[in-house]
Amino acid sequence: MTATFGLSMHHAKLMVSLFLTALFISNPVASQADETRLEVGYMPILPVAQLFVLEEAGWAEDAGLELELTRFSSGPAMVQALASGELDVMYFGIGPAMVARSQDVPIRVLAASIQEQIGLVARGTLADSFAAHNGDAKAAIAAFTESEGKRPRLATFPQGSVPDTVLRHWLIEVLGIGTDAVDIVSMGADRVQQALLAGAVDGASILEPILTTVQERVDGARVVARADAMLPGQPGAVLAAREAAIREHRDALVDLLALHIRATEQLNAHPDETAPYVRAFVGQRLIPEATVARALRSPASNYVADPEAIREGTQRMHDFQIAQGSLGRAVNLDALFEISLYEQALEATPDDD
Repeated sequence: MTATFGLSMHHAKLMVSLFLTALFISNPVASQADETRLEVGYMPILPVAQLFVLEEAGWAEDAGLELELTRFSSGPAMVQALASGELDVMYFGIGPAMVARSQDVPIRVLAASIQEQIGLVARGTLADSFAAHNGDAKAAIAAFTESEGKRPRLATFPQGSVPDTVLRHWLIEVLGIGTDAVDIVSMGADRVQQALLAGAVDGASILEPILTTVQERVDGARVVARADAMLPGQPGAVLAAREAAIREHRDALVDLLALHIRATEQLNAHPDETAPYVRAFVGQRLIPEATVARALRSPASNYVADPEAIREGTQRMHDFQIAQGSLGRAVNLDALFEISLYEQALEATPDDD
């Protein structure tokens, strides 16, 4: 009886030991998840589609990254959250990134997401005027103003954003007619699309999927100017991070960048396959998957990851914003860009060949 009891006690101790061992093993995993939890701000637009792919496809979870996503209506709105210390990682425009840095918000650009993604879409009389003047923007705007007795109303994101900067550069530097030739109306992404569909504005300097959606749903709507003509080499959305997050979670950010590179390759090579992932984030799932796929194949969807690819265009945009006063003070672009994490991620990214 004593021997039996001793065996039972030994068995019980063994079971407890195994339980504690399992608990010990599981706790570091939970701790690691806590260490790689990142607060990520984003806008529901195609220029940051890499985030949608890597999150919706489950790549982030597989890599041990817990991304807490917060949706914003515009880049400047994200800058306000950044100033309050609310985010670790940002998927937003290079314009707001420079604004944040000029306001001493300690962020660094780690990767590009896209370039030359802006288009000017026109509808109604303005679209007809562009067609009548064979795409001559200066003549089309002047003819619209004369025939309608008012300047064309053009919607875009708030001042300091990439779409707003590209529009102003086109009006001032390319056409030479200045911003007074039109009425610029600032609003968030959802409102831009609503305004275009309702005919509340005549056009918009905007990006995908709004460009494709409006052309599908509004008779006669067309893209009358592309980014390569409005601001050649125009930088677009970027992946940026707080300096504190880089110090505390460098390995996790390198993992995120590796997924960003992988998602960039997939978006360029397989737009139809990535469309369902992107659709889960844009247009509150109300946009048909076929529309998202067409938008991913559009001339405005030029996905890139290498931050060096947008350095020259960023300098051009920076200098224009300084001249216009939309950027409060000059930004040291060498201090804004941090390429070492990207290079580390690139080395860790396997070739798909």
